[in-house]
Amino acid sequence: MVTVSLELSGPDASRPFIEAASPEHPSLLDATHQMDALFGVVNIPNVVWIDEQGVIVRPAEPGWPGPLAYPESMVKMMIERAQQAAESGRPMPDLQRLLGGGQDRDSYPDAIRDWARSGAESRYAMTPDEVIAASQPRSQDESQGAAHFELANHFWRTGRRDAAIEHFKACHRLQPDNWTYKRQAWSLVGNERDPGEMGRFSQGPQPGEEADWPFEGSFDADVGKLEPGEYYPKTL
Repeated sequence: MVTVSLELSGPDASRPFIEAASPEHPSLLDATHQMDALFGVVNIPNVVWIDEQGVIVRPAEPGWPGPLAYPESMVKMMIERAQQAAESGRPMPDLQRLLGGGQDRDSYPDAIRDWARSGAESRYAMTPDEVIAASQPRSQDESQGAAHFELANHFWRTGRRDAAIEHFKACHRLQPDNWTYKRQAWSLVGNERDPGEMGRFSQGPQPGEEADWPFEGSFDADVGKLEPGEYYPKTL
């Protein structure tokens, strides 16, 4: 098992969370979102199954180690956001319902264990043709969106914030279902406004800051438009 953090800000943004988890497996940083480009990752957490021969057995899909459980700091932040929304009269989506529907979090680890025991004979292992059929083809708009995202990454890393924002907005428009593109941009700006531990999880404007938010969407607003099972689709 190898875990990969998709984060443009560099290793220090991911380090506290990796150290808190104390993993016994390698934990890598993907600072340019190559997992998106090479494996089709469009949200996190996503899992890719690769066998001993380096062949993809299941393409990128939502996958979890068990039931949904938010860390205490995340729960505190969500409560504060809900209180702020209530005080300002803004609607607050039921994130537990929206993010928890669709994916069967309890059975996914058992599917991986079955594959580890049975290999290609596992009923969860796909044939190469099935992997290709399950993989999403890239349209012209999606290809252009990927190019805009790479440009946004480049401009952000080199300090050209305004140019980066424009390219982030373009890739959001061209690939509206790519949540890594959205969440990366939202978290970068959120962390600017609140550089504390949870700032990058503040992926939208704070009360009174709506006019200064540079994007058309935000995490709460965009997730609130979905039905349960759309954000993390069922895969097994």
